[in-house]
Amino acid sequence: MDLNGKVAVITGAASGIGRACAQSFAEAGAKVAVVDIDEAGAAEVAEAIGGIGVQCDLAEQTAISNMVSQVERELGPVEVLFNNAGIGSGAGLFNSSVVEWQRQWDVNLMSHVHAIHAVLPGMLDRSEGYLLHTASMAGVLSSHGNLPYAVSKHAVVGLAEWLAFTYAHLGIRVSLLAPLAVRTPMLGDAAGGEWASQAGGPIREPEEVAQQVLDAIAEERFLILTDPIAQTWMERKTADPDRWLRGMNRLQQRLEGVEDAGLPQQ
Repeated sequence: MDLNGKVAVITGAASGIGRACAQSFAEAGAKVAVVDIDEAGAAEVAEAIGGIGVQCDLAEQTAISNMVSQVERELGPVEVLFNNAGIGSGAGLFNSSVVEWQRQWDVNLMSHVHAIHAVLPGMLDRSEGYLLHTASMAGVLSSHGNLPYAVSKHAVVGLAEWLAFTYAHLGIRVSLLAPLAVRTPMLGDAAGGEWASQAGGPIREPEEVAQQVLDAIAEERFLILTDPIAQTWMERKTADPDRWLRGMNRLQQRLEGVEDAGLPQQ
């Protein structure tokens, strides 16, 4: 797809990957709606790129519907929807509350579903549209800690795959962004920790990822990986799941600072 002249909604666009993509989309000629719960941040980015800023709590279905209505009033029908916003806590099984599970489920997955409900009928009427989803490699592989995040991001992968094969013949294109470590507010202090050095891969800058997203849209390519090592890890998991799980457990032990319990080496 050529982004020139297209109306694009990017959620979580006040910082990180979303902000970098808003800049790149605008430079490519798109009319960009910068959507974020951070109203001031969205307005700042929108002013810098000549788009519009829209405050939206993506955990709320009504707020998402109102956001899409505002964008279509001010810019026109949404032609590109980039469901990028996400939240995580680092919580595991016993220290994550039901409230936390629900909030991450609502933002990380259901915000995609609600936004698609709002924009897809128009795309189907026009026989053209682009849906992008940020899932993280936590959704393709998994993640140490971050249990609600990993589970909800796995669901995003399933959603994106289903949309891709269900609507491809009707003019709808779908991409799935699965980044490894990217220097964003969500990564925070983890950039200098054991996880980043062992499992995060080389830390990418948001601007690098934005260019990768642009390239994938131009090619109408489904999977967007931020580093070649991710492809290798995916292939290892598929080829031998038990071996992959043993390797993940060894890393878990290192992260916990305990000795390897004699598991077979990969």
